[in-house]
Amino acid sequence: MAQTTQAPAAPGTSGDETRWWALTTEEVERALGTRASTGLTSAEVGLRQRQYGPNTLTAQAPPSVWSVLLGQLRDPMNLMLVAVAVVSIAIGQGSTAAIVGFLVLVNVVIGTRQEMQARKSVDALATMQEPMSRVLRDGAVSLVPAHDLVPGDVVELEAGDIVPADGRLARTATMETQEAALTGESAPIGKATTTLADEDVPLGDRANMVFQNTAVTRGTGTLLVTSTGMTTQIGHIATLLSSVEKTKSPLQRELDSLTKVLGAIAWSAVALIVVIGLLRGDPLSDLLFLATAVAISAIPTGLPTFVQAMLAYGAKQLAAAKAIVANLSDVETLGATSAINSDKTGTLTLNQMTVTALWLGGQHYTVEGAGYAKTGRILAPAGAEVPDLTPLAYGLCLASDALVSDAGDVVGDPTEAALVVLAAKLGVDAAESRQTYPRVAEVPFDSAYKFMATAHWMPWRGTRSLVEVVKGGPDVVLQRCTHALAAPGQFVDIDVLRAAIDAEQERLAQTGLRTLAFAVRILEPADEAGIVADPMSYVERLVFVGMVGIMDPLRPSAKISVEIAHRAGIDVRMITGDHAVTASAIGTDLGLPPGAISGAELARMTDEELLDRLPDLHVFGRVTPEDKLRLVQLMQSQGLVVAMTGDAVNDAAAIKQADIGVAMGSGSEVTKQAARLVLTDDNFSTLVHAVELGRSIYQKITAYIRFQMSQLIGLVVLFLLATIADLNGGVALTPMMVLFLNFFVCVAPVVAIMLDPVGPEIMSRPPRDPKQGIGNRHAIGRWILYGLVLCAATAVPLVAGEDQLSPTEPSAAMTMAFVVMGLGSTLSGLVLRREPESGLLPPVLSAVKVLSLPVLLMILATELDFLQGWLTTQSLTGTQWLASIGLALALPVVAELDKLLMRRRRAVTVTLTPEEAVSPARAREARPAA
Repeated sequence: MAQTTQAPAAPGTSGDETRWWALTTEEVERALGTRASTGLTSAEVGLRQRQYGPNTLTAQAPPSVWSVLLGQLRDPMNLMLVAVAVVSIAIGQGSTAAIVGFLVLVNVVIGTRQEMQARKSVDALATMQEPMSRVLRDGAVSLVPAHDLVPGDVVELEAGDIVPADGRLARTATMETQEAALTGESAPIGKATTTLADEDVPLGDRANMVFQNTAVTRGTGTLLVTSTGMTTQIGHIATLLSSVEKTKSPLQRELDSLTKVLGAIAWSAVALIVVIGLLRGDPLSDLLFLATAVAISAIPTGLPTFVQAMLAYGAKQLAAAKAIVANLSDVETLGATSAINSDKTGTLTLNQMTVTALWLGGQHYTVEGAGYAKTGRILAPAGAEVPDLTPLAYGLCLASDALVSDAGDVVGDPTEAALVVLAAKLGVDAAESRQTYPRVAEVPFDSAYKFMATAHWMPWRGTRSLVEVVKGGPDVVLQRCTHALAAPGQFVDIDVLRAAIDAEQERLAQTGLRTLAFAVRILEPADEAGIVADPMSYVERLVFVGMVGIMDPLRPSAKISVEIAHRAGIDVRMITGDHAVTASAIGTDLGLPPGAISGAELARMTDEELLDRLPDLHVFGRVTPEDKLRLVQLMQSQGLVVAMTGDAVNDAAAIKQADIGVAMGSGSEVTKQAARLVLTDDNFSTLVHAVELGRSIYQKITAYIRFQMSQLIGLVVLFLLATIADLNGGVALTPMMVLFLNFFVCVAPVVAIMLDPVGPEIMSRPPRDPKQGIGNRHAIGRWILYGLVLCAATAVPLVAGEDQLSPTEPSAAMTMAFVVMGLGSTLSGLVLRREPESGLLPPVLSAVKVLSLPVLLMILATELDFLQGWLTTQSLTGTQWLASIGLALALPVVAELDKLLMRRRRAVTVTLTPEEAVSPARAREARPAA
C-alpha cells in the first residue's frame, strides 16, 4: 500500500506536500477528515473556512498611480528636463520652460500608462472561478459557491462542469477532463480512482486527480477536495506570476545607459562653460542663459518622445499584421529575438484532432485534410485501390457521441470529433446514422477498460443484422478479438494479422500518432435480450476491422515559419505537455533539429548540465510550468533574447518572464495579460513576421539615434567652442533656437526615417547581439565624426561674423549658424536614414518630399517677424543663404563617403551556411565573431 511521504496534518495549506495520488481513497478520507458518502458537517465547514480562507486566488495590490508617477518623474532624463525648466523660469525664459515642462508631462504620462498594466496577470487568474458547485455536506447535495469550498469537501462532477478545486477522485464513470490549460496535453485525459504507486508522477499523468479550472468533457465523478485557493495547481501558477517581474526591453536598457552617459556629458559641459564664464567675470544672468541653452542642446530632449512615436508606428504595423503589443518598447524587443520557445498545442498545431492515417486489412492508407473540415480523400499506395470502408465508417460514428457541424464546431470529445469527420470523408453522416440505427445497448467509455461498445440493428452484407461495434485502445481491443478483416468479406484468424497489426501500431506511434482500433461482432437476433441485460459480456470474440492514427496537425505555415526563423539565426524549441516520443516525432515534421527530453529528465539535471546540453535540445515533452520558467531564465542568463509562446494558463509564468512573451488570441485571459505580444490569428508564422517588423523598427531606431546623436554632439561641441573662443559673446545659439531645431525642424527627418522601406534581406541576417548595443564603439565613432563636421560647418559664420554687444540680440552670424545647423540636420536625415546603403538610392523621392517641410520652416524662421522675435533671428541676403546651404552640405557629403568606405570593407558578407541555419545555437558557438 502506498504511503504518503509527509503526514498531512494540515491538508490544503501552503506547506502541504501530501502526494494524494499515491494514497487510496480511504487514506485520503482519513487524511482530510471526511467521508465520500456524507461529506463534511456544516460545523466542520465553518471551522475550515476560517482556517483555510476562501477558495479564491489572491491578487497582489497594484501600485498606486501616484507612486508610479513619482517613479517616472525620478527617471534621469525627466530630472534633467525638470532642472532645465526651473532654470528657464529663474532667468525669465517662460516659453522655454513651458515647452520643456510639456515634454516632461508627455514622458511621465506615457511611462505611467505602461507600468500600470504590469500587475494584471494574477487579477485575470482570480476571475476564472466557476461560481457554483454541487457539494455533498451533512449527507445531502446542495449548490455551493465555488469560493466557499474547503479541503475535505465532496463535490459531484459531470460533463460540462469546470472543476472548482484540486482533489482526489473517489468515484468515476467514463470520466475525462481537458487539462491542456495546465499540462499542454491536447487530448482529454481519462480519469480513474486507481491508486498510483509512483510517488513522482508528473502532473499530466495523475489520472486519479483533477485540477481547478480544467473542464470535464465526459462522464461523471466524485471529488474529494484536497487543495483550494492559492494552494491549487493554478494557485501555484499565480504565485509564480507574482514572483516574476517583467524585464526591461533591450532598447530600454540601452537607452537608460545612454541617458546616463548623455547626462554626464550635459552637466559636464554646463559646468565647464559656467566655470569659464565665472573666471572671465561674465554676469550671472548671462551664464544662466548660456547654461540653459547648453543643457537643452546636450540633453536629447526629444529622444523619449520620438522613440515613443517610432515604436507606436511599429505597433500600428504589427496590429495590421494581427500582432498586438502590450507596450511600445516590446516592438523593438521583437527585433532582438534570438530564441523562440514555442508551446505546441494551438500554437504550432491547429488544436483540432485529425485522423491522418488508416490501416485496414493489412494495408495502410493516408487521409487528406486537417482539422474539422469534412473534406479530404483517402489515398492508397500506387497500384492499390481503396476498398469499401462503410463498415469502418459505421464504427467511427456509431460508437461515438461527438457532433461536428459543417462549420467545424465541435460538441463533445475532440478525439471522437476526429472520427466523425473521417466518417464524413467516407460519405457517412454521423447524426443521420445514429438516428437511422439507434443504439440497442452500450458500454460507455471508461478509462478503466479503455473502450466503448454499442449495438445496433443495421445492414450487414446485404441483410439486417444486430451488430456490435467497438472502438478503443489497440491493446485492449485486440485482447478481445478472435478474427480480423483481411479483405472485404474475408475474415482470418487474428494470429494471421497480429504481427502486422502490432507493427503498424508501433509505426504510427513513432510518428507521433495516437492510435484507436475498431472491431465488430455480428450477433444473432436472439442475442438482443442478452446484450441489453449485460452489454459488457458481449464485448468478446470480436472481429478486428481496422485502426486509425490521430494527431493534432501542424499549422500549414508552421514548418515554413520555422525555416525562416532558422535562416534568420533564431533558435526554435518546442515545449509541450505531450510525451517526449510523440513530441519528438512532431518536432521532426516541423523541421526542428534532433534532440528531445522529457520533463522528468529535465528536472533531474542541474542548471550547468542543462546549459551544456541546451544547444542540442529542441523538443521538451511532459514539462511543468516550473520547467518552462526555468528554461527561459537559463537561456536569458546566457544573453539570449527569448520569446515564449503559448495559449494556456500553464504557459503564463514563462511568458511573463520571457523578453517577449507571446500569447494566442484564443488563449486564456491570464496568458494574454502576462504576455507582451498577442497574436490575434493564433498563427506561429505571424510571430516570425512580427520579428521581421521588429528588426525593421530597430533598424529605424538606430538610424534615428545616429541622426539625433550627430546633431547633439555637434551642438554641444559648438557651445563649448563658442565659450572657449568667446564667439558671439560665448552664445552660439539661443535656447529657443535649439528647441525650434529639436521639435520643429528635426521632426521631418524622423518621419523620413520611419517611412523608409526595409529590404527583404533583413531576415537573412543573424540576430543582433544585445551586448553590442546602440552605443557601440563603431557607432560612437561615427556620431563623433558627423557631430564634429556639423559643428565645424555651423561655427564658420560665428568665426567669420562681426562681434556683437549682446548675444541676446539678432545678428547675421548667429542666424546663419542657426540656418546651417537646421539645413545640415535636415540633409543629414536624408543620408543617415540608412547604413551602410547610400541614402541617395531609390526610393528617395518620398523622403525628399517630407524633408522639404523643414527647409520651408527655416526660411520662415528668418523672414517672419513674429518668428524673428521669438527665435532672435534676422533676414539673410542671397549670398548669405548660398553660403549657409554650401556649409550645410558638408555633413551629407562626409556621411556618404564614410558609408562608401564601409560598404567596401563589408564586401564579403557573412551569411549562415545551411548547416548553421538548422542549428543557430551551434552556429553561435562555432562562429562567435559572426
